[in-house]
Amino acid sequence: MPSKDVIESLPAPVTRALKKLGADLALARRRRRLTQASMAERLRVSEVTVRRMEHGDSGISLGTIVQAFFVLGELDKITRLLDTASDDIGLSLMNEQLPRRVRKKRVAPDSGAL
Repeated sequence: MPSKDVIESLPAPVTRALKKLGADLALARRRRRLTQASMAERLRVSEVTVRRMEHGDSGISLGTIVQAFFVLGELDKITRLLDTASDDIGLSLMNEQLPRRVRKKRVAPDSGAL
């Protein structure tokens, strides 16, 4: 479990996002009529870990969260999270670095030396 200093050092938007993700995972689990015990068994973790995940604990591994999406039948949402084809900020930054002109490279003449 992360120390209190680590949790307090997370930016507030990150903490809110973790709490929302945890609440959403809990709601999705309940809608599928899964208990925390059966979810823990499917994830191969303890019930305590499932409770921590559902409360937005930042110490839960990404692997456990992705496995939870898989168990809930929502793995496709993880694979589309930061799809590079729709990463507007990344594409914008990349486009700024493109050269204005592309010139043909000069070929150095052979010196004739062996």
